[in-house]
Amino acid sequence: MKAYDVIVIGAGPAGVSAALTLRNRGKSVGVIANPPQTTNLYKAEHITNYPGIVGSGKELNDVFIKQLEQSGAELISCKALSVLPLGGSFGVSTSDDVFEARAVVAATGISRRPLCEGETKFLGRGVSYCATCDGMLYRGRTVAAIGSGEEFEKDVRFLEDIGCTVLKFNGGRFEIEGGEKAELLRHEGEEYPVECVFILKSTVSVGSMLPGVKTEGGRIVADEKCATNIAGLFAAGDCTGAPYQIAKAVGEGNIAALSACEYLDKK
Repeated sequence: MKAYDVIVIGAGPAGVSAALTLRNRGKSVGVIANPPQTTNLYKAEHITNYPGIVGSGKELNDVFIKQLEQSGAELISCKALSVLPLGGSFGVSTSDDVFEARAVVAATGISRRPLCEGETKFLGRGVSYCATCDGMLYRGRTVAAIGSGEEFEKDVRFLEDIGCTVLKFNGGRFEIEGGEKAELLRHEGEEYPVECVFILKSTVSVGSMLPGVKTEGGRIVADEKCATNIAGLFAAGDCTGAPYQIAKAVGEGNIAALSACEYLDKK
């Protein structure tokens, strides 16, 4: 298990700000992030509300990645699934591996609402966000996969390669039903008996990723130092609530990083 002083989840304005500050303070940093093409920033045609920046979101993101590489932070391109305390450190599970960190900065952006009715109810009981993590549990069975994009197609191929019959969906209204576990997916008036529903979206809800963290209205509750109710876990950017602005995210990323350094230096 590779270990870092701090793992930053997210490579948007808050995550990059945090990572650069942490590297300037001599901390080893892993930045776990989805492909940039999935982010709202990347899709922005024009950046008009941040001093000194004139251009598209893609151009700004390219600068972010270059700065991360030059800083010595390690960019880990995958989906973060969960962050669990290990007694003095954290275990961070991703779609590809598990990492350890002495502190974590969550800069996950805005969490999506559940895509399907019944998604939260059956999570871990026939609903999964990770094909490579849970696919083998349903080898040779009929499963549903909901999503779109290159990563989605890659996950579908994995499921098919291990013998699953995959029913693909990428839009519309969904409802998951069952007893002790998910058994049926309803989509646009049609019923599909399945063993598992893989919801392969690019982000995982805050509650699923950070069990035990205090939230209000879907946002992470953090104090003026970006500290959460869990010691060693800090939050910055859109995941802490409005205003959803680059300037606010960059500032909070810096504060969260400084607070993480203070926390580590006292240990």
